[in-house]
Amino acid sequence: MFVTQLKSFFWVARLGSITQAARQLGLSQPTVTAQIKSLEELYEVELFARQSGRLAITDAGLKLLPQVEQLLLQAAQIESSLGQSGTVQQGQLRIGATAPYYVLDIIQRYQAALPLVDISIQSGNSRQMIQALAEYQVDLATSSHLDSDPRLLRIELGRDPLALVVHAQHPLARFTHPIPLKELASETLILREHGSMTRLLTEQMLAAAQVTPRKILEIASRESIREAVIRNMGVSVFARHEASTHPDLVVLDLADDVPTLPEYLYCLRERRDAQLIEPFLQMAQSLRS
Repeated sequence: MFVTQLKSFFWVARLGSITQAARQLGLSQPTVTAQIKSLEELYEVELFARQSGRLAITDAGLKLLPQVEQLLLQAAQIESSLGQSGTVQQGQLRIGATAPYYVLDIIQRYQAALPLVDISIQSGNSRQMIQALAEYQVDLATSSHLDSDPRLLRIELGRDPLALVVHAQHPLARFTHPIPLKELASETLILREHGSMTRLLTEQMLAAAQVTPRKILEIASRESIREAVIRNMGVSVFARHEASTHPDLVVLDLADDVPTLPEYLYCLRERRDAQLIEPFLQMAQSLRS
């Protein structure tokens, strides 16, 4: 119960919101509130204060936060190690993926070699996946960000140019040559949330070309963006291989200086030799060679 209360305190402090902390923990808002209140009452300390309707961490909470973070990281590491104990033929491997198709071939080969290992895939943007890896929420993570943290082992899985995805009835779908970026000035451009590498590269590309879309529609899911384009709600920019085939979608090359989107596989160096992680890394290397 004590660790559960500390988790609620940590995520409220980290996210600055009981609502977001409850979503992160998979709990109800009243439960998170009750856990923090119980912690405060038990030790007669105020961890958060309400200021103009906003939640603010107190000095006592700030002093406690790094200790709690270290404790929770250690608990997650122990849980992860226990989950991979025993024989290599069984256990659970947790993968955080920004683009699952990059790792699906590796997973297919891995499952054939180790059929008793359960594999779970958690999705999110590049920054979220690196954070999940650092916090031992996943064992391996893919990300488009080139992270030079010495704690991380990195394998490049592939690169793809950005491409424009439009509805089959959209006027741009009739173009038989690469689309100039200036054509996007009159469009509703559908983008991922901030933290997405695809969004960052798209914004940099448009800024360099001095192009501003008529309207931006933000949707925090690649699959939902695809559905929005199918409904002709706007156009979007994907890495070329991300745009799966659909009769209502057309994938178009972009003209001008088009960046490529890399994808890397990361793991913590300290865990590279773990029984379930090592064979996955070896298979990733062999598919790249």
